[in-house]
Amino acid sequence: MMATRTTTTRTTRAGQSPSADTPAVAAGHADFSFEALVQAYLDCRRNKRSSRSALAFELNMERNLMQLHTELNAGTYQPGASICFVVTHPKPREVWAADFRDRIVHHLLYNHIGPRIERSFIADSCACITGRGTLYAVERLEAKVRSITHNWSRPAHYLKCDLANFFVSIDKHVVTQQLQARITEPAWLALATQILMHDPRENYREHSTHRLLNRVPQHKRLTAQPAHLGLPIGNLSSQFFANLYLNDLDQFAKHTLRAKHYIRYVDDFILLHELPQQLTAWHAQIEAFLAERLHARLNPSKTILQPISRGIDFVGQVIKPWHRTTRRKTVAHAIKRITTVPPSALRETANSYFGLLTQATHSHTDRSKLAKAVLLRGRSVNAGLTKTYQGAA
Repeated sequence: MMATRTTTTRTTRAGQSPSADTPAVAAGHADFSFEALVQAYLDCRRNKRSSRSALAFELNMERNLMQLHTELNAGTYQPGASICFVVTHPKPREVWAADFRDRIVHHLLYNHIGPRIERSFIADSCACITGRGTLYAVERLEAKVRSITHNWSRPAHYLKCDLANFFVSIDKHVVTQQLQARITEPAWLALATQILMHDPRENYREHSTHRLLNRVPQHKRLTAQPAHLGLPIGNLSSQFFANLYLNDLDQFAKHTLRAKHYIRYVDDFILLHELPQQLTAWHAQIEAFLAERLHARLNPSKTILQPISRGIDFVGQVIKPWHRTTRRKTVAHAIKRITTVPPSALRETANSYFGLLTQATHSHTDRSKLAKAVLLRGRSVNAGLTKTYQGAA
């Protein structure tokens, strides 16, 4: 999915100047422990150890960690250069990868403030929270559907919405206020604010061709937004800030609207009710709330209000009476990938898709199609159609 690499570094708009009420880290008043930094490093390298910046950092790991620790406690830490590239599935979008050194700091911040803040989130806030992935979300929604329809014996409706241009339209001023209300330690608040307000466009390299970058619509590009809008897709900190940002919506849905059956995965959220009129009224209230409190808006082209019996497409699965299936586009893409992936990556890719398809309650037909594509590549598949092997058939 990565195109030809370039090494262009360019500066766009100047970053936003800190406001008068932005806390500063004073030397001698920070409490970043070296043990916590080492743990953040270990967490960060789990999935990023083979990247170029990770390898460079590990060449002098102890010295680099000690230098980073000194900078954090002295208040002199500054984020480095990012990498911008484009992924094309399911549609073209910009991805921003912070330098490995900066990702360690993101983990340090998250390890300290993330768990305690996430404990205040509702149980129906999913994505980027331990134990609350796509399977958790779809199973929880299915349980809500069964509850409101009395096990599919009564009619009900659903309202599905998502936010327009979500990550690139997040108002960082709003997130700053949310952080200030949650973090009492000045040093940690200063670090969180610094990470949030850092503008990666000031120092980055493009690792995709201009032709590929231009496939991303302008209104979906971080490079086209004002300095106070948008979070870079691809960083742990962005995922956490996005969840914190939409926690206000979750609380509004649960405690103001008193919507019993509500669930959100990133910016996709669903409400259930017996009456479509009630869902229409909630839709209007949510639109007003988003505009006033979060400075956000819904995507009208992705707003759906219809009977539950027609099926609910959510996080890659379709919930229908008595069964869940994988979205057809996902199955088609999986088979296409299996037919084109290099032999060295076939086993890992196939097993990943077998695992994904197995999450649906009715997946035998889809797994059979995938198994056939794997067999045509000369690999064997187990009898349960859940795994392939490294050797030839």
